[in-house]
Amino acid sequence: MNIGALIIGDELLSGKRQDQHFNHLQSVLADRGLELSWTIIVGDEAAQLERFLSFSMASDDLVFSFGGIGATPDDRTRQSVAKVAGVELYPHPDAVVEIEKQFSEQAYPNRILMSHLPFGSRIIPNIINRVPGFSFNHHHFMPGFPEMSWPMIEWVLDHHYPDLKNLSPQDEQIIYVTYGRESDLLPVMMKIVEDYPTVRLSSLPHIGEVPHVELSLRGHSDLIEEAMALLKVAIEQANLTWSTQLDKK
Repeated sequence: MNIGALIIGDELLSGKRQDQHFNHLQSVLADRGLELSWTIIVGDEAAQLERFLSFSMASDDLVFSFGGIGATPDDRTRQSVAKVAGVELYPHPDAVVEIEKQFSEQAYPNRILMSHLPFGSRIIPNIINRVPGFSFNHHHFMPGFPEMSWPMIEWVLDHHYPDLKNLSPQDEQIIYVTYGRESDLLPVMMKIVEDYPTVRLSSLPHIGEVPHVELSLRGHSDLIEEAMALLKVAIEQANLTWSTQLDKK
């Protein structure tokens, strides 16, 4: 299962606020042996939201979404999800109960609008103010406030995906090719990608005092050993040198 993050808010794109969700979500997933496959930051404009929700909701990806589920006119996530899914918004009975218990008669007429969720949703409890987030299939929509949404991430993983663990590559080998160029090693890199599809190859060129290429292979240890052996032979045949530690002298 691929895992994605949808981070919503004009204030992030304008620079009024800095995103905090990306790094935190990475950390939570890493603790479970998981990692993100993609992340999108998008503003509050309805057409843009619908565009990216159409992309993500067409997949079976597990998606954590942050922001835009309030009741003000610039909060359009609930409405956009309903439109993309082709369902109606309706007062979700569990969400109504939570909001009424928190705010009593002050829930009406405005706060109760946050209980209007796409038909088929399930609520995500909010331990701060009981205004819930919601899940729609494998998409999980939470407030933009970290103090509310971060406990929701843990709740979703614990309650809906308790066995989803250790999908990230467990092993990694890194070597450094000093004064090398990626173009010198392109044929062997292409061969590794073709022959070892479950091994993740990364090539990071660096310029500076000691130009070098950082080559990383991640995956099952036996396959990494085989692919790395091919890589090292190709490096030596190109009259280049490799090392497991970068010598900056």
